[in-house]
Amino acid sequence: MTQSTAEQMRRWQGPAILSFGFRPFFLLGAIWAVVAMVLWIMALSGHVDLPTVLDPVSWHAHAFLFGYTGAIIAGFLLTAVPNWTGRLPVVGWSLTGLVGLWGAGRVGVLFSEALPYWVVLVGDLAFPIVLALMILREIVAGKNWRNLIILLLLAVFTLANLVFHLEVQNGDYAAQGYGARLGLAAVMLMIAVIGGRIVPSFTRNWLVREGHDQLPASPMQALDKLALLSSLPAFLLWVLLPEASTTALVLFIVGGGHLVRLARWKGIFTFAEPLVAILHVAYGFVPMGALAMGVAILRPDILPASAAQHLWMAGALGGMTLAVMTRASLGHTGRPLHAGVGTTIIYLAIISSTVIRFVAGLWPEEVLYHIAGGLWLVAFMTFSVVYGPLLLRPRL
Repeated sequence: MTQSTAEQMRRWQGPAILSFGFRPFFLLGAIWAVVAMVLWIMALSGHVDLPTVLDPVSWHAHAFLFGYTGAIIAGFLLTAVPNWTGRLPVVGWSLTGLVGLWGAGRVGVLFSEALPYWVVLVGDLAFPIVLALMILREIVAGKNWRNLIILLLLAVFTLANLVFHLEVQNGDYAAQGYGARLGLAAVMLMIAVIGGRIVPSFTRNWLVREGHDQLPASPMQALDKLALLSSLPAFLLWVLLPEASTTALVLFIVGGGHLVRLARWKGIFTFAEPLVAILHVAYGFVPMGALAMGVAILRPDILPASAAQHLWMAGALGGMTLAVMTRASLGHTGRPLHAGVGTTIIYLAIISSTVIRFVAGLWPEEVLYHIAGGLWLVAFMTFSVVYGPLLLRPRL
């Protein structure tokens, strides 16, 4: 007899944190975001030498792009796929093993000076490969073909991690290499695809409940498809030709398209509920990052590419993952979908961190980098404190 997701979760008699994928990966991902930022600030200020073969900036980029983001992608997919396919979630010891693979990757990369690099490489890639195989099994068994695009982007993300490691082995500056750009491009496309589903849907639900007559446009209309299809060549150009004027032109076009797409979702009416408004703000950093990157390509003397890139890294990636982490944690633990004081602090901190980091690129004062890093810490420490107990306790 087939068990429901709820029955499968109830059958698990172990710790609550192993009863659903979002629980360990959201909590450990947030903790890692804190640990990695503290280590980065200490390395940046010369107070610690990281025991890794990666240069400090490349380790910083890898820790957040492939370490933190990998955890949150896993938490999201392991929670969403059972809803997509109607199949049982990964729980218990299978989930423990996957979490262990993720943790081994973080330890291996950080302490790579003491290890043969092939061990580091295999250890770090084992997690996304096993995750992808798990997701593929569920999609095929559930015949949920429409979500193969997410699996494809996960495969690209994993390939990007491999390229990053090969660049490290080759002695290249991996933080600005093909692997980092390809990984970030894959994540931005994930946000564009998944955000295009959840942002208008959650917005519509809230606006209807509040009695608004202004509702978002239905998802995946012609404009949405055009924005997504045009994003593919734009990001591919950026990965391969990051300094070409043609790349800048295409990024301008794509950025404008995503701004129009975002405007049709009626986010202007959602600021009374930060839990909904943050989805629009975070998604807004996707087109803003594209426009800023176009400027950085044409006028690097005015805007460094690293500053523009952080609109994607901190704003879109950091903001959207925190938006999803907070909402999913509340909903799947039986709490009301409302942003309290702690949640609002999380959102304000990540947005402020992004803005200040962008300003630091224009006005490179060391104190601004520290403030941006400090606000990042506030966001993820607050998540760990506020949501950690919810993730460790059974559902209400």
